[in-house]
Amino acid sequence: MRRRARDFLPILDWGARYSRATLTADLTAALIVTIMLIPQSLAYALLAGLPPEVGLYASVAPLLLYGVFGTSRALAVGPVAVISLMTAAAAGQVATAGTAEHWAAALALALMSGLMLIAMGALRLGFLANFLSHPVISGFVMASGVIIAASQLKHLMGVQAGGHDLATLAASLWRAAPETNLSTLVLGLSALAFLWIVRSRLRGWLLALGLPAAVATGVVRAGPVLAVLGTGAAAWAFDLSARGVALVGATPGGLPPLTLPGFDPGLWSALALSALLISVVGFVESVSVAQTLAAKKRERIAPDQELIGLGAANVGAAFTGGMPVTGGFARSAVNFDAGAATPAAGMFTAGGIALATLFLTPWLAFLPVATLAATIIVAVLGLVDLGALRRTWVYSKADFSAQAATIATTLLFGVETGIATGVVLSIALHLNRTAAPHAAIVGQVPGTEHFRNVRRHHVVTDPSIVTIRIDESLYFPNARFLEDIVHAEAADPAVKHVVLMCPAVNFIDASALESLEAINQRLDAAGVRLHLSEVKGPVMDRLMRTHFLDALTGQVFLTQFDAFRALAPELAQRTLAADRRDTRRGAAA
Repeated sequence: MRRRARDFLPILDWGARYSRATLTADLTAALIVTIMLIPQSLAYALLAGLPPEVGLYASVAPLLLYGVFGTSRALAVGPVAVISLMTAAAAGQVATAGTAEHWAAALALALMSGLMLIAMGALRLGFLANFLSHPVISGFVMASGVIIAASQLKHLMGVQAGGHDLATLAASLWRAAPETNLSTLVLGLSALAFLWIVRSRLRGWLLALGLPAAVATGVVRAGPVLAVLGTGAAAWAFDLSARGVALVGATPGGLPPLTLPGFDPGLWSALALSALLISVVGFVESVSVAQTLAAKKRERIAPDQELIGLGAANVGAAFTGGMPVTGGFARSAVNFDAGAATPAAGMFTAGGIALATLFLTPWLAFLPVATLAATIIVAVLGLVDLGALRRTWVYSKADFSAQAATIATTLLFGVETGIATGVVLSIALHLNRTAAPHAAIVGQVPGTEHFRNVRRHHVVTDPSIVTIRIDESLYFPNARFLEDIVHAEAADPAVKHVVLMCPAVNFIDASALESLEAINQRLDAAGVRLHLSEVKGPVMDRLMRTHFLDALTGQVFLTQFDAFRALAPELAQRTLAADRRDTRRGAAA
């Protein structure tokens, strides 16, 4: 019973081994991540069309709850760019951005997403994330990065514009361009240039000046905070609000409030699909980050428990005035590099963010909105990896087609349509590959008991025997394919035996079993015997519960060499003996 409690509450596991050294490492990491997270949280709330303090609220309770239920030692949970954009798109369907109704929709999304994640974790559905192929996710993230960056240009220009797809955004920005506020544009571009230099150049310059690597890295990570402080001071000193520069304005102080998400059936029905997509995308992003970081320390995460941890984090966000959250790559990487040893680092970060909501919100009044927009743009441009397109094209044209289609759909029709298309394409690719699996006619490699593809190797075959190696499990999409390939290969009148070599067949479903029965009957009518070789134990167990083996005209062989030796004994032995004699002669010479 105690082990079950630790499985459900990982904090009982790592908490029992907590030490002073671990505390020091976690506190150090928490300080660094807190500094990074404050401007990010404000910016992503802006991206979601919510008041800036919502981003801070969403970085307190979710971090605490993930620390209790999550399994990753370094994952930092909170608002992230893609989920914030999806939240804006979904909530924007039922309410206008910036309104109380829009915030209520975001709370409902967080609650629904959290409950869906918890349910999937309880049902052990973590494996479903594998059905989203990496090229599709990569394409979706790249396209989302472009849309996110484009959506922030209005704040850099100081104009009113909108849209959830690239074409609408571009048209809206073009119409609003004549109204651009010059002061806002100069401030925004300055912040953008500063943040880009900090991100891409500053560390190298500082190292060249002789600063320690740790100091240089710390300065770079504090870049967004420096931009916030600098532009905020400029807005106050030069009264930029009088020149039309939009500022964050008065922000409520205090700890995150207790909120009750709406339970309106109509609202939940309208947001259900969006909540599901947010759940899936958030989990895929989070578990990918968690697995990557865990592998660096030879640790493991539990995907099903990660579902519960993320679900609890989102439920916590819903009841504390937040928004949908997930594990972010940038902050998690910083958390890892800073030495986070346990999820307590995230819990300490939550404490730091809570202090910020108590004491720093009055200072946000002079923060230019353009600075937050610049922060978002610099952060998301790192998501646009054009090199991934070239690598995918070189390796797999089918994967590239799915990736390109996801990018195009997301840019043209918005993030929800884009990710839905990606899901469909991922499943379609899987079905396409398994519906026509690789199959090879194989023969004996001379002098060995190995069998290889006749098209790739010099092998020995017997005209009366056709051996077909099936390199995929057999189930309903490829059952007809199996019938077709056996029919084609057994059409030669010289063929008397067909052997299905099954080392890669992990299961045979009912449809494939019926196909095997039909193949057996047709071959028998043609005077050809059907045999199986190298059948795996679990597959054989299932076949033994049917009448198929009783009706099988041939035999089931442990190895393919056993089959070849039984069906063509003289050829099999002669090939082995001849090659061994050649080997001995070569050694003697």
